[in-house]
Amino acid sequence: MFVPDLALVAAVATLICLFAGSRGASALFRDSDAGWHIRNGERILSTLSLQHTDPFSFSKPGAPWIAWEWLSDLATGAIHITAGLGGVAVLYGLAIATSVWMWFRLTWVTEGNFLLASLFALPMLTTTTIHWLARPHLWGWLFALGSLWWCEAWSRPDRPSPTGSRHLVAIAILSALWANVHPSFLLGPAIALLYAAGGYIRRAVWGQTAPIRHFVLAAITALTASLLNPEGWILHRHVVAYLFDARLTARIGEFQSFDFRASGALPVVIALFAGLAGGLAALALRRPERFLLSLLLSVAALRSARLLPLAALLLLPLAAGSFTETLTLARGLTPRLRKSLDGVLRYADSLRNFDRGFHGAALVPFVMAILFGAVHARAEFPSSQFPVAAAENIASLPRGARIMATDSFGGYLIYRFNGDRKVFFDGRSDFYGADFVDRYSRMLEARPGWDEEFGKWNFTHAVLPPDCALLAALEAENWRELHRDSTAVVLATPAVASAELRAEAAN
Repeated sequence: MFVPDLALVAAVATLICLFAGSRGASALFRDSDAGWHIRNGERILSTLSLQHTDPFSFSKPGAPWIAWEWLSDLATGAIHITAGLGGVAVLYGLAIATSVWMWFRLTWVTEGNFLLASLFALPMLTTTTIHWLARPHLWGWLFALGSLWWCEAWSRPDRPSPTGSRHLVAIAILSALWANVHPSFLLGPAIALLYAAGGYIRRAVWGQTAPIRHFVLAAITALTASLLNPEGWILHRHVVAYLFDARLTARIGEFQSFDFRASGALPVVIALFAGLAGGLAALALRRPERFLLSLLLSVAALRSARLLPLAALLLLPLAAGSFTETLTLARGLTPRLRKSLDGVLRYADSLRNFDRGFHGAALVPFVMAILFGAVHARAEFPSSQFPVAAAENIASLPRGARIMATDSFGGYLIYRFNGDRKVFFDGRSDFYGADFVDRYSRMLEARPGWDEEFGKWNFTHAVLPPDCALLAALEAENWRELHRDSTAVVLATPAVASAELRAEAAN
C-alpha cells in the first residue's frame, strides 16, 4: 500500500524535478496565457455566466469570442481564488505527473518491455517539458492518453469486443468533458477511426479477424458528444478554421518547426525517431493502426513544435510494445545472441512482475500536501519575462491609457490588473485573427508603414522589451521614458508626457 510502482515513482519524481528546479513553480508561468485563463475563470464564477464577447482588450472590445477552454478556466479560476498561484501550480503540476503515470500504464497495456519503458522515459520527459505550462493543453494530454489506452486495450486479439452501451456512455461523457476543456477533443474520434482503419486493413490484407465496428461506434459517439458545448457545432468549425489558417499559424511560434540543431535537442530527436521506428516495426507486426498513428503524428510534429510533446506521449508507449514483440519474435539470430536476448527479456519480465506487486496510492495525499506547502510561496510570473517590476508604474497611468504592449506581456497585464486595464493584444490569436496579427507584427518590427498603422490606434503609452525594434522607433519620435529595467520599458507620447510634467509641477 505504501510502496509505489515505477509509474507512481516516475510521477512523483517528475513533480520533485518540476518544483525543486531553479525556477520552481514559476516555470509553469513562463507563458502569459495563464494570466487571462485565470481571470476568465474568475469572471465566469463571479457572473455565473460564460463570456461570449471580449472582456479584456480595447482593440476589439465586445467582439464575439469563443472561450473554447471555459471549463478548464473555471477550474483554474476557482483554485486561484482559494489558493492563489501556488494552488494553480499544484493543479497543473499534478496534471503533468498524471500524464507521466498514464504514459507508463499505457506502455504496460501495449505489453512494452520494462527496460524499454525506463529507457524511453528520459526522451519523453525531455520532450514534454517544452510545454510544461499552466495551460489547458495539459488536460488534452490526459484525454489523448486515455483515448489511446482504450483503443489499445480493445484492439488486443485476446480481448473480446465490448458489448452493451456502458462503454459508449463513458466515451460520451468524457468526450463532452474534453470538448469543454481543450480544443484537442477532435483527437479522440480521430484515434478511434485510425484503429478502425487498422482493423479494416488487417482483414483486407492479411485476412485477420479484427475489431472495426466498435471503433467506428466509439468515434461517432465521441464526435456527437463533443457537440455538448456552449457553442455546439460552431466550436468544431472554429477549431478547424484556426488549425488550417496558414497565415495565422505562420505567425505563431508554437506552430513553427522545432530547431533540431538547438542545444539539448538530442532527446527530442530520439523521441521522434523512436516513435517513427516503432510505427514501422508495428507495420511489420501487422498492426497498421499503430503505423498510421505514428506516421501522422510524426509528420505533424515535424511541422509544429507544439505537437512534439503529444507525439512523445502517444508514440513511445506504442514503440515500446512493438519493439518488445519484434525482439520476442525475431528469428534467424545466432544462438548466442538469441540466448542473450531471451535473458534480457526474461529479466525485464521479472522486473515487471515484481513491479506489479506495488501500488503506493496511499502516499499520494501526503505528497500533495507536501507539494502544496513547498510550492505556494514560490509560484509567480517570472520577472525576467514579464513586466513585473514595471507594473507599479503602469498602475499609476490613467485608467483610460491605451497601452501598446506585446502579446506576451498582454496576458500578464490582464492577470496583474484583473482584466480592468484593457490590453491591445494577448495570446488569443484565434480571436484576433491573421489580419490583426499581420498589422501588429508590422508595428512591432517597425517595418515600412508601421507609423501609419500605429497612428490609427491613438496609443498613449507603450510597454515593450528593451530589444524591440518599435521601442527604438518610438524613442526617435521623442516618446518619453517613464520606466526601464532589463525586461520592459514604459514610454509615453510627447503630449501625454508634457501633460504629466505640468500636472507634477502644479502639485
